Amino acid sequence: MKHVKYGKCVRCGRTYEAVPGLTTCECGGILDIVYDYDYIRQTLTKEKLKEREHTMWRYRELLPIEEDTAPTPLRVGWSPLYEEPRLAEQLGLGRLWVKDDGQNPTASLKDRASAMAVAKAAEAGARVIACSSTGNAASSLAGNAAAAGLKTYIFVPSRAPKGKVAQLMTFGATVVSVQGSYEDTFELSKAAIDRWGWYNRNAAINPYLSEGKKTVSLEIMEQLCWQVPDYIALSVGDGCTIAGVWKGLKDLYAIGFIDKLPRLISVQAEGCCPLNRAIATGEPWRPMEENTLADSIAVGVPRNADKALMAIRESGGLVVNVSDQEIMAAQKLLGAACGVFGEPAGVTGTAGVKKLCEQGVLGRGDSVVSIVTGNGLKDVANAIKACGEPISIPGDMELLLRAFADRGIVVE
Repeated sequence: MKHVKYGKCVRCGRTYEAVPGLTTCECGGILDIVYDYDYIRQTLTKEKLKEREHTMWRYRELLPIEEDTAPTPLRVGWSPLYEEPRLAEQLGLGRLWVKDDGQNPTASLKDRASAMAVAKAAEAGARVIACSSTGNAASSLAGNAAAAGLKTYIFVPSRAPKGKVAQLMTFGATVVSVQGSYEDTFELSKAAIDRWGWYNRNAAINPYLSEGKKTVSLEIMEQLCWQVPDYIALSVGDGCTIAGVWKGLKDLYAIGFIDKLPRLISVQAEGCCPLNRAIATGEPWRPMEENTLADSIAVGVPRNADKALMAIRESGGLVVNVSDQEIMAAQKLLGAACGVFGEPAGVTGTAGVKKLCEQGVLGRGDSVVSIVTGNGLKDVANAIKACGEPISIPGDMELLLRAFADRGIVVE
C-alpha cells in the first residue's frame, strides 16, 4: 500500500508492517494506522470525489486497502445527513444536523467496520471471520460476510436483543450466546479465534476497523461541503467509534480538505461510563458494571480506551452521561421531530446534546452534528417502552371519541 506507512502503537510507539492480519502491539497497546499524507495530497482531490460512487469506498486513498482490493458487495456508507432546524430551535441550538447511520445495510454504523474486515480478510486469504459483540458489530459482520461468501462465528452476551440475534441467524452465522458479561463474551471469542486461527474482527484488536468507522466523519465533512461544525456528538461504548471519527477528521485536516477541527462530544450511559468518568476525574479509567438498556454501548471494560481518551482530549471535547430515561426521551424526540428512528444506543448522542443544551453548555451560537449509530428496529421492545402502546379499541366511532378524550387528544 503506497499510501500507508505502518501501524504504530499508541502506547509505546513501536511500528509494524501494515499486513492484513495486523492486531495489537506486543506491549498490549492498540495500533494506529499511519498514512503518507504527502502522497495522498498528490493523488486525492475534492474534484475526484465528485465522480465516485456514493459508498464508503469513495475514500480509498484514506483507507488501508490495496489498490486492487475490490469493494465489498453491500452498499455501505453515504447515509443521509439531515439538517434539523425545528429541533435546533427547540433545543436552543444555532444549527443541528442528524447523521442517520441506521440506514446502512444491516442498520448500524458498524457496517463500516465490518466491510473493512471483509476487505482485509480477502487480502489475507481468510475464509472465516469471528468477533464478539453486544449486537451491532455481530449483525454487521454476519451480513457483510454473507454477501462476500465468508463464514462467521459470532459471540454475543445473552442479553443481546432478539432483533439483533435474529439478524445473525438469518445471515447464516454460527452464534454463541454467552451467559455472562460482555467481558466474558470477549474473552471466549478471543480464545476461540486464537485456537482456530479465524480472522479477527474485534474492533479493539484489529486496527483496520476504526479506519472503516472513520468514514462516517469523512462523509459528514463532505456532506457539509467541508464546512466544519463546532461539535460532533456520538454515543461511546468500547471507544472504537469515537476514535475512528477523530482519526477521519485528522486525516482530512492533514491533507488540507478542512481548515480546522471540531470538538467531540462523548456521550455515555450513566450506568456504564468508564471513559467519561476518567475524563471528568482525570484518573485512569476503571471497569464498571454494564447497567443500561443501551446494550450497544454497555461496555464496562472498554477495549479501545487509549485511542478514545486521546480523541476526546485532543479535540478539547466534552463528556456527558445520560440516564436510561433521558435516552428513551431522546428516542421519542428524534422520531417525532425528525422522523429518525434510532435504537437506544443510537440516540444516546442526541440525548447528550439535549442535556448539554439544558445545562447551558451548548446554545444559540453553536453548530452540532449528532450521529445516530443504529436503527430502532433493532430493539423494538425498548422503543415500545419509550413511546407506549397504540390505542386499542373495537371499530366504533363512539369508543374512538372516548379514547381521544381520555388521552387528551384534540383533533385538528
